[in-house]
Amino acid sequence: MGLVNERSLSAVLAALTVVFVAMDSLGHCNARFVVEKGSVSVLNPEEMRSKYDGSIANFGLPDYGGFLIGSVVYPESGTAGCSEFHKTFKAKFPRPTILLLDRGECYFALKAWNAQLAGAAAVLVADNVDEPLLTMDSPEESNVADEFIERITIPSVLIQQSFGESIKQGLRRGKDVVLKLDWRESVPHPDQRVEYELWTNSNDECGARCDEQMTFVKNFKGHAQILEKGGYTLFTPHYITWFCPLPFINSAQCKSQCINNGRYCAPDPEQVFGEGYEGKDVVFENLRQLCVHRVANESNRSWVWWDYVTDFHIRCSMKEKKYSKDCAENVMKSLNLPIDKIKRCIGDPEADTENQVLKAEQELQVGRGDRGDVTILPTLVINDAQYRGRLGSTAVLKAICAGFNETSEPAICLSTDLETNECLENNGGCWLDVKSNITACKDTFRGRVCECPVVKGVQYKGDGYDSCSPYGPARCTINNGGCWSDTRNGLTFSACSETDSTGCKCPQGFRGDGHTCEDINECKERSACQCSGCKCKNKWGGYDCKCSGNRLYIHEQDTCIERDGSKTAWWLTLLVLAIVTAIGLAGYLFYKYRFRTYMDSEIMAIMSQYMPLDSQRAREVHTEAEPFRLNPSV
Repeated sequence: MGLVNERSLSAVLAALTVVFVAMDSLGHCNARFVVEKGSVSVLNPEEMRSKYDGSIANFGLPDYGGFLIGSVVYPESGTAGCSEFHKTFKAKFPRPTILLLDRGECYFALKAWNAQLAGAAAVLVADNVDEPLLTMDSPEESNVADEFIERITIPSVLIQQSFGESIKQGLRRGKDVVLKLDWRESVPHPDQRVEYELWTNSNDECGARCDEQMTFVKNFKGHAQILEKGGYTLFTPHYITWFCPLPFINSAQCKSQCINNGRYCAPDPEQVFGEGYEGKDVVFENLRQLCVHRVANESNRSWVWWDYVTDFHIRCSMKEKKYSKDCAENVMKSLNLPIDKIKRCIGDPEADTENQVLKAEQELQVGRGDRGDVTILPTLVINDAQYRGRLGSTAVLKAICAGFNETSEPAICLSTDLETNECLENNGGCWLDVKSNITACKDTFRGRVCECPVVKGVQYKGDGYDSCSPYGPARCTINNGGCWSDTRNGLTFSACSETDSTGCKCPQGFRGDGHTCEDINECKERSACQCSGCKCKNKWGGYDCKCSGNRLYIHEQDTCIERDGSKTAWWLTLLVLAIVTAIGLAGYLFYKYRFRTYMDSEIMAIMSQYMPLDSQRAREVHTEAEPFRLNPSV
């Protein structure tokens, strides 16, 4: 066994001490598993007809408000369901297949996943010991489970060992065991309003569970706000806290994890004391979110809690080192929340007194009625009955709707096509360009989303709350790319350049940050027109420089030259031009003479070559003709 770092060990022990003492504090009783029992009925065979309890798993999707009738199958091998089945159970019976598996050897969730891959419509897990039912939970941290846990869509139910053995015996006798899994009464519906609560956490560094609850909040926000605005539901957020044991209140561990002198604590996010954020930062933000809900509720805007939590998670992420009081107050400002009232609700976290808000939360953690102690995050409670199954927006909406009396459910329960219209009020707290009426607020079925838009093919970039800026070559076509621009006396200057995809830069002759530009007085700053005898006159976006006398100003060299020379210079120039012209003419005549002489000599040479040929031919002709002449002597 390797050596253990003393500091790390003390940190872990301190964290565990806080947790275990907290568990004992919940009503001073042993912590109970949170169990929601559903109804399982045997419909066939006749001799087995009866009703049994079943504990719904904390993963998959139970059919709240509905039921499932199916035939039970017990596999010939691999009865624990810990590895993939090499056969399908989908078409063995005309009814859906409910696969019976044995508890043990692997995670409950893995059993359900393998059953789903094999075509099962639901899973029964038979306990392997005689004990009270408990909740089949998903693994806390497992890289393997993370790959399939969110893809489980079938319901799973844990049944007692004796009931499981009874089903197996019926199957051995060749009976078609038909069960009915009934979720219609899983959610009570005492009146016309559904009350539900979500136990959550502001920490976004706790792994898969934190990611799950924040994804749910963002996706369910639109549903929740419509239900609450219509008066159909009453929602209350809750946060778990622990306390530090009295002997350790002054320890560094308790001081870093607790507020109000050790009364309210949360584990260190990184599990490393002295680094990053501390547990008390989480408690403080949890308290702030509780007060946001309380204060918003006082002004009949309780649904703003969903906006605040969503925006805080996006804008003030712990992972991005923005988890702070200042960032939280910026979110509150964007949502028009009264910061002073929220501060009064929060109180003094350093005071050695009870905080009434957090004290009430600790009391509510204790189980009441059929609901056990809240020990798992996230936990959703509907009409005082705990929701079980994957925390998906559609599944939760269905469970909430099951809490209404039949025919009294609101229209949203019959249609998930939602329009929240949150962008109509204060632009949803998102960025808005008043000049061009371009907004980052988008009204989706998930509620208001602050996201920089795309306008006429131009992408805006930013956080969507405080800023959005056009990006890309075509950005100058929309509101001048958000840069400075002005026109005077028919001249237009702009700080936006189409050759630059980002930023604003004042053009030549101006200075500024690109969003505001002012003319540079080149004459006053002596940055131009420095030549002797020059006179400078400033103008918008530039300057004019004139030379004294009749001289001409050359801008590139910042100098003056004579515009008109003296008479002597003119005569001298004419004389030089005349001489040059004469020399040129003489050269041309000489060239013509030499060229003519050369051509004549060449022609004569060529002619001389042909003249002997003509003489020779004449002689040849003369010789050939002589024999035909008359001889006078004959």
